[in-house]
Amino acid sequence: MKKIKTLFYSFLLCLGCGACLSSCTEWLEVYPQNEQVSDYYWENKEEVEAMLNGCYYYYRDMVTTNLIPYGELRAGQIVSRGSSLQEFRVKETEKSIANWGPFYAVINVANGVLKNAEKVLANDETYDQNMLNAHKAEAYFLRALSYFYLVRNWKDVPLVLDPYEDDAQSYLVAKSSEDSVIMQIKSDITTALNSGAAKEYYAKKWETKGRATKWALYALMADVCLWSEDYQKAELYCDSILLSASAHAPKLLTTPTHNAWFSIFNPGNSNESILELQWSEEEEQLCNLPVLFSDVDASRQYSYTRRMTELFVDEYTYTQQKMTEAVRSMYGGFYCSGSYVTAETGYCWKYIGSEVLTEKRTSEHYDVNFILYRVAEVVLMKAEALIMQGRHAEAAAEINKLRLRANLPMVEDDLDPATASQLDMLTLVLNERATELAGEAKAWYDMLRMGRRHNYQYKESLITARVLEFNQSASTSWLRSVLSDNNALYLPVWEDELENNPKLTQNPYYE
Repeated sequence: MKKIKTLFYSFLLCLGCGACLSSCTEWLEVYPQNEQVSDYYWENKEEVEAMLNGCYYYYRDMVTTNLIPYGELRAGQIVSRGSSLQEFRVKETEKSIANWGPFYAVINVANGVLKNAEKVLANDETYDQNMLNAHKAEAYFLRALSYFYLVRNWKDVPLVLDPYEDDAQSYLVAKSSEDSVIMQIKSDITTALNSGAAKEYYAKKWETKGRATKWALYALMADVCLWSEDYQKAELYCDSILLSASAHAPKLLTTPTHNAWFSIFNPGNSNESILELQWSEEEEQLCNLPVLFSDVDASRQYSYTRRMTELFVDEYTYTQQKMTEAVRSMYGGFYCSGSYVTAETGYCWKYIGSEVLTEKRTSEHYDVNFILYRVAEVVLMKAEALIMQGRHAEAAAEINKLRLRANLPMVEDDLDPATASQLDMLTLVLNERATELAGEAKAWYDMLRMGRRHNYQYKESLITARVLEFNQSASTSWLRSVLSDNNALYLPVWEDELENNPKLTQNPYYE
């Protein structure tokens, strides 16, 4: 494959059409063979779809290398074997962690679609304005999502809105402030929504759940608004999903049974799903998530820490005592071998379990999808937005929707929302997110988002103390020392980026 200088030195695309997600459908047969978004790819609608498809492939490829490590390990709820990330000892020399290139690869393709897809109108008579607008809405989503991952991990990052199309272009771009990048993310999402072209559904179910829709745009915008402390708009975008009258809107699964809840993960693409990265056993597309989360496989990489295991054991114990069905604890989000009463280590059953309650997936069924957004998270995002507006009783009602379907006690059984402090309520929603969304690469971003708001008002309680509570990989003194510097909450810029782009500066903590 052709090796060229890219917009960012760090990422060399290594894909051919044979490896693409497209093999699971007839969606496309064409894929760009290098990083340059050249005129060669703008002849027909299939080529536009091929470019977009490549973005999902990139994300699928990032699940185990980027999304899960970045979203989980610093929170300490999941532990990995020998990761410097969970110990807060990352160095700028560690390409596997410090390299932001995969996200910029998605951005470059999205930029190419936004700039060049219109050319296809003149070359392909079957391609019309409606198709173009829908493709651009999808590209706006993919660019916005990628920049959102970047700012949450590196804070200030280069903001690039044009595709890299030839070697004559400069790829030396300085960082933009986090606020500027967030502003662009919101602009992209707003543009996509205002176009009216974002789809509510696709012809095939896997595409409805596996490609960006209007619902995915709403979910992403709610997430971004929470991050940027715009709580009224966060609530508004949550309600755009939760209160929608559309027959195609995703809905919270409310049946309080294990079978109903676990259908979110196996077989997946449930009505609760908003967006998930797709694998397909039928097309021989298998992933290694069941291996990485396995309790017995020698290649296992992830397990729950002791404190996280305790949270699940507490939930399971409650359902056992009340003689109700365990929904999201044992054989739901959690599994342990031996007696659960004495368990110190647990495993994420979401990626291990088959459609039979106590049985594991067999190797030919290692096609578990990876969920980026689902309605349960939107419910909890709304609860968080309500808390930040002082509407604690309404927030408790949202949290109770998930407690009810999990056969767990209501919020009011342990705490009075009317007298609870904002910190008490945020801790409540953070704990609910911990067990409901365990293993879905949300935990660190949740802690960081809540702990840093209002100029790090709750940093000690919701970041430092919580890391100390859950993390079992580093000493308390080391963690306290690292976390005393706010810049340590973000990643270093990979050394090769700094060497090849003199306009870049290192995160101050790593200088």
